[in-house]
Amino acid sequence: MSSRRYVRGWGALSLAVGVVLVGTAAQSPPGPDGLPVAAPDSTTVVSVDGCGTGGGLCSAPRHTVVLSGGRTLTGHPVMLGAQATGPVSLLLRTRGRLVDVTVTDRRGRRVSGAPSADGTRWTSAVALPAGGRYTARLVVERPGAGRDTSHRHLARLEFRTAAAPAGERLTVTFGPESGGTYGVGQPITAELSRPVPAEHPAARRVVERALQVRSEPRVEGSWYWVDAVTLHYRPRDYWPARTTIRVHSSLDALRVGSGLYGGPSRPLTLTTGERVEAVTDVSALEMTVFRDGRAIRTIPVTTGKAGYRTRGGVKVVLGKEPLVRMRGDSIGIARGSRDYFDLKVRWATRVTWSGEYLHAAPWSVDAQGSENVSHGCTGMSTEDAAWLFRTVREGDLVRVVNGYGEPMTPFGNGFGDWNLSWAEWRRGSALAGPAAAGPAAAGALRPAL
Repeated sequence: MSSRRYVRGWGALSLAVGVVLVGTAAQSPPGPDGLPVAAPDSTTVVSVDGCGTGGGLCSAPRHTVVLSGGRTLTGHPVMLGAQATGPVSLLLRTRGRLVDVTVTDRRGRRVSGAPSADGTRWTSAVALPAGGRYTARLVVERPGAGRDTSHRHLARLEFRTAAAPAGERLTVTFGPESGGTYGVGQPITAELSRPVPAEHPAARRVVERALQVRSEPRVEGSWYWVDAVTLHYRPRDYWPARTTIRVHSSLDALRVGSGLYGGPSRPLTLTTGERVEAVTDVSALEMTVFRDGRAIRTIPVTTGKAGYRTRGGVKVVLGKEPLVRMRGDSIGIARGSRDYFDLKVRWATRVTWSGEYLHAAPWSVDAQGSENVSHGCTGMSTEDAAWLFRTVREGDLVRVVNGYGEPMTPFGNGFGDWNLSWAEWRRGSALAGPAAAGPAAAGALRPAL
């Protein structure tokens, strides 16, 4: 039950992070990594102000960012400077109220926070760390023209907290967050504390060479630069079952660029378990689960109907939730429409951040194996969903074949890394191509990297 449409019409909707000031984007300096402070079609001010009223959680100055007039906020993320140390507030500056607010970081982890009593403000429980990227998904209810009518709008706002100031060492945080056992599809992630833009290929080569991955048994693999602060690592094929993977950085004291040196980073060790793969044949309306290449169960399923087709290709299990509430307005379906839903769903295995799951769907048992009736998720009986929930782990593979939906994107909505060919993946490495063969001269990198 998901949608690829994150942004709906805003109308006169305005969002503010912090206390409201009035101004234009031209009045605000760019962020420390050169990003503009807002989307091109928005009016923006970035400053530091006191806590204001209504949040109840602020104990230090926080940032002020005003966005207005933009119908879609899909341009550059809003950059928050390093001056403020308090929480971040999302403040509604139009008639209506916030009925649902979800703020997540780059890894999809939810940022805790609290709404105000009148529904006009959401405030994070703590200050956000430096160098972070966040996505706020908001459902805004606005009064309609007639009596007892209202309209709900789905909006998305992306913002960043500033990287550490000049002089700070470049460090890296590896993911998944902790060691343990994962599926054979689990990519390794690296989040840099400061951006390394594509315009500085020599610096990228220094960084990439220093991010070392060793596995037993050994496999061929490569890093891919997702953006200026994020890299993913995967082998040519899936990890072998029962592999030990060790990841560490040798950036400490290494000269990355003019005036910039690497710092210490915590290493990561993890293992893979059995190779578990759930293959959904959309045309046949069945899912077959394999363990180490052997089929262990075939399950009748229903997938996305017309208008809500399930994404095709390879996905990776992101997590499991024994009970999750799914609502139509979270994916832009208006309350009161024939497609609206509000359900408590059991045994939900997540495969995208936007809300695609494999889950129990007892209301569609008659359609399972015979008709596609879902809003994009893969539904099955409660018994089968509970079995699948117990069988798979984070990093296991979910493959959708013979379907009608758009392909799973490589990045941004989960781990679609395996949908790129090995040749395409290698092109994302700074070490690929003739230029990579030369010395790692990083002197062209500016100190303000």
